[in-house]
Amino acid sequence: MPTDDLPETFHVTTDEQLRAVSNLTRHRIMAVLRFEPATITQIAERVGLAKGSSSYHVRLLERAGLVKVVRTRKVRGVTERYYAMAARSIALPDPGEGGPDVLMRHAVADLEASPADGERHVRMAHLRLTDEQFAELGERLQALADEYRELSDPSLPDASLVFALFHPRAHEQAVQTEQAAQAVQAEQAAQAEGDAK
Repeated sequence: MPTDDLPETFHVTTDEQLRAVSNLTRHRIMAVLRFEPATITQIAERVGLAKGSSSYHVRLLERAGLVKVVRTRKVRGVTERYYAMAARSIALPDPGEGGPDVLMRHAVADLEASPADGERHVRMAHLRLTDEQFAELGERLQALADEYRELSDPSLPDASLVFALFHPRAHEQAVQTEQAAQAVQAEQAAQAEGDAK
């Protein structure tokens, strides 16, 4: 399905929309619809749901404005509806301090459900960056994700790219700094005690 006529981003702003995207099953349905339209039956087969469950979840997504009917066709007297995403991407609100990050929870669930023998690249790096370096890295990661999204071919197998660049909570940094300082003091005290003997 060409996505040129779709809005670039759908901004989740209401509680109904947030509830719709917070569900892992609906997240997986949206992943099916990301590149091409599908019927309720096709969605059910691809996500591994009963047709009734698939219909229920798609209706909730449609009511929230996240997916829409893009075409219909008659099959043996029944109208088949093809659903697609309402935009190329979805922007979630900031969860706020201590709030659940829906996107990261879904990403972890998808990673854990991926085939154990499949190729995957997972890495975590702890960095110390200036504000300028932090901003530049964020822009580069976003540009890389956008570049590869443009190269995506619906006929190829799915691949997910998730990144998170963030500053840990200041409290945790303060605790880590304090613990490191205490460890240095303890080591210095032990050395001084050893030197005194």
